[in-house]
Amino acid sequence: MASTGDRTVGESSIEDPFALLPVPDADRETAIAADVALYRLIGSPGFVTSDEELARRAAAKFDRAYHPAGTLRQLAAAATAADRTEGLHTLRMPAVVIHGDSDPLVGPSGGRATADAIPGARLLTVPGMGHDLPEGAWKLIADAIVANAVRASPAP
Repeated sequence: MASTGDRTVGESSIEDPFALLPVPDADRETAIAADVALYRLIGSPGFVTSDEELARRAAAKFDRAYHPAGTLRQLAAAATAADRTEGLHTLRMPAVVIHGDSDPLVGPSGGRATADAIPGARLLTVPGMGHDLPEGAWKLIADAIVANAVRASPAP
């Protein structure tokens, strides 16, 4: 769900970037409703997640720590990050890059560019996955992580 920082890849298809902004000083119910709307926008169209489940997750996030300023800092950091492609070329470790083919926030070309930049990296493009981790993709994602860990393990 990320990119290299190269502005020519991973482009967002979100038409209204203000839709990504948290509601400042929101009460719990307003914040939960905004989070459900956000994940309807950036979530996985290929996986069914009920509004009730999205609201449950949003409530847990709110109760754990609701800090809209932190979200703004994350968005600013992503928007101003330097291109990391050359640095990624220097990595010497097994890597798996996991990206949804339906991610509207960071387009799939960002995942492809990341995998291409890391020597020997494998790319898992998850059909129907957006900018979230839908339960229906967990096994596929976990299997890819395990396979990568096995590649990283020293030979017996």
